[in-house]
Amino acid sequence: MCKNLEMSKRYVSKARLWLLCSLVGLFPLTGCAVVAVADMAVTTAATVVTTGVKAAGAVVDAVIPGK
Repeated sequence: MCKNLEMSKRYVSKARLWLLCSLVGLFPLTGCAVVAVADMAVTTAATVVTTGVKAAGAVVDAVIPGK
């Protein structure tokens, strides 16, 4: 029984080490994903604003005669 308990402790120790290494290795990737999502949101918002400004400019040009 002591041998099984010792093996179990070793297994838990290795599992904890594997989990820690995985988390440390994946942590920077989550940061990159957050930056990518934020960049996509800013790009989308800028595109929407630009399109809105162009549409408003087209309406103003249509209503007010040009030079």
